[in-house]
Amino acid sequence: MVFLRPPGIARWALLALSLVVGGCTGVFFQPMRAHVQSPDDLGLVWRDVWFRTEDGILLHGWFLPAQGQSRGTVLFLHGNAQNISTHIGAVAWLPASGFSVFLFDYRGYGWSDGAPDLDGLHRDVDAALGTVLGHDAATPEGVDPQKVAVFGQSLGGSIAITALARSPWRGEVRGLIVEGAFADYRRIAREVLSRTWLTWPLQWPLSLLVDDRRSPEEEIAKIAPVPLLIIQGEADAIVAPAHAQDLWAAAGPPKALWLIPDAGHVGALADPNVRRRFADWLRLNLRYADSGASRPPIPE
Repeated sequence: MVFLRPPGIARWALLALSLVVGGCTGVFFQPMRAHVQSPDDLGLVWRDVWFRTEDGILLHGWFLPAQGQSRGTVLFLHGNAQNISTHIGAVAWLPASGFSVFLFDYRGYGWSDGAPDLDGLHRDVDAALGTVLGHDAATPEGVDPQKVAVFGQSLGGSIAITALARSPWRGEVRGLIVEGAFADYRRIAREVLSRTWLTWPLQWPLSLLVDDRRSPEEEIAKIAPVPLLIIQGEADAIVAPAHAQDLWAAAGPPKALWLIPDAGHVGALADPNVRRRFADWLRLNLRYADSGASRPPIPE
């Protein structure tokens, strides 16, 4: 989630202070080191994965193999707060649906080394993508590099767009799914600052301090022809549905936009019907790797 802690007026005061003192994008990262649960607690089979970025940072993740024959692998990019131990619930259901999952912590999160920054997180995604596709290291056991999709939530969705748009391996990814992603860093900063009287007068000058060199809305057209699915809760109080609509408008085909009534921020997959649609979308697009077709079908 974006701007998760602390609550109330203190949160907005901290946001303003962070923009003034810490500058720019540091306010987007709320890492937590300690794990609160493991895949064991959810009854999942799993193993640790360690890998390095091009600048030498050691990152940690979990690999959750599919139950039965794997239909493909999902590389999961979590939101800006806490770590994989609190975000695992978003993808814990996928192995039972026939999909393996590789989820990892960005630098400074969980057991991963380093400290987070925007450029660093893009290096982390590059390294994770290179690992799962078998470019930076041997492809993890149980992963078919021909059947890999990327799924990002909130900040992870926005970073997934800009990282994949610039990746030399973009053409090897069979699909990108983002949920609750924002279209622009300065825009989301202004919107958050406008929500309280304390920071409302400062929304424009403070937002200009935000590093906006990697705007998802400006980069998303480069994703094509990788199939794109944008999921957005219509009751999202953190990232307004207009962000999803603008991302969809800026993207090239093939693309789909799902607006989920009554779903809050990154809450759409709590609905079993949305999970089934999600799994069907993955199944069709990852099966494309076997078909030899020039473009997979995109279920709406």
